[in-house]
Amino acid sequence: MPSPFRPATELLVQYARYHRDPRNITTHFIGIPMIVFAIGVLAARPVWAELDTPLGTLALSPALLLWLASTLWYLTRGQFALGLATSLVNGLLIALAAPLAAGSVGHWLGWGVGTFVVGWVFQFIGHYYEGRKPAFADDLVGLLVGPEFVVAEALFSTGLLGRLKQTIEEKAGPTRLRDLAAPTLG
Repeated sequence: MPSPFRPATELLVQYARYHRDPRNITTHFIGIPMIVFAIGVLAARPVWAELDTPLGTLALSPALLLWLASTLWYLTRGQFALGLATSLVNGLLIALAAPLAAGSVGHWLGWGVGTFVVGWVFQFIGHYYEGRKPAFADDLVGLLVGPEFVVAEALFSTGLLGRLKQTIEEKAGPTRLRDLAAPTLG
């Protein structure tokens, strides 16, 4: 099993090899944030303590611990700006999700499970276009790389991180529409 502590560039190249069809990438812009949001909803319970901060009350919950652990991981993969951007996006999604955990159990589970399932439906639709299974099927670290890949693609579209984009395209190939009548890649 490959190490989850490989450099971000290596991880993103590996992930990109499963994501070269622009339709697949587009569905990931919807599905991955929904999944992160859903995890934020589901992991916002229980709240072990509430901490007063200058920015307001911070709930100490599994969601916060997951965000802190993933932030540490993103910031130590060698692409600090991308790791920081990914951590901020994930933090925003988790913060937006937290209030939904405060309702009834049905409300909490409905939002959490419902958003999680719909997010994965978008993912699998994208992989239909790709003609390839999701990256995490071969390497579970792909579950962490997915949010970073989406943030990287967003930054690439604004002209940022050009060298990283160039490296990914040199090693994984350019994006291209797959002919849906062609055989799948696996």
